[in-house]
Amino acid sequence: MKRGKGMKFVGDSRVPAEKNKFIPKDYSEYPGRTEPFWPNFLLKEWLVGAVFLVGFLCLTIAHPAPLEKMADPTDASYLPLPDWYFLFLYQLLKYKFASGPFFVLGAIVIPGLAFGALFLAPFLDRGKERRPHKRPITVSLMLLSIIAVFWLTYEAAAHVDWEEKAANNKPEWPDSGPSVEIDKESEGYAVYENNCLSCHGGNLEGQAGPTLIGIDYSADEIKDIAQNGIGNMPAGQFQGSDEELQQLADFIVSVNEQASSEE
Repeated sequence: MKRGKGMKFVGDSRVPAEKNKFIPKDYSEYPGRTEPFWPNFLLKEWLVGAVFLVGFLCLTIAHPAPLEKMADPTDASYLPLPDWYFLFLYQLLKYKFASGPFFVLGAIVIPGLAFGALFLAPFLDRGKERRPHKRPITVSLMLLSIIAVFWLTYEAAAHVDWEEKAANNKPEWPDSGPSVEIDKESEGYAVYENNCLSCHGGNLEGQAGPTLIGIDYSADEIKDIAQNGIGNMPAGQFQGSDEELQQLADFIVSVNEQASSEE
């Protein structure tokens, strides 16, 4: 055999002399079947997300979430309920095997196993088949979860008279009381500002402490409270002279007299 141009040497006849590098076909070779991720596919995803977000915001404006009345710890007839997406867990805790001494089982163990199974489903069933009957583990876990959530939610909601609950729990805004014009240029307000404003607010409306509008105390009683405290108010809060203490008492009394005259 002559040596010359074009002669190639191989060690095994089954190994090709020239090995072409595999290059996947461009998406343009599959018209109508695929598209580039950026920007075509991602732009579609963003558009769908934007439409959904705008629709959801319009829905919240047209039908705002219902409010209930202010919490009242003395109302023993009030029935607290979680939001709709937690009703299935609320119902689960009603059963004997998930409540009482088995509360940990119902509140942590069972939900943990259920959500853990859904999380591990792709790792437990790694088959390439996409048809449901070819993926029994994943499909079974998903169907069981959907049935359980829908059934428990239905059971929790079916025993509640929602119209009566809404009627009994309408928001009741607190009465703001009579509007009182505070003379912030008076000497009494200056004393109030130095001693009481941080707890009772700039307009005596109350903040950390209760409101001072609508109280029925005389000037002497107010002076005693300012020095010796009352209820949760400790003694020694007032720092000033006797004259300033009298100015403070007269100022609070005058504000309440004005409030009484406007009721």
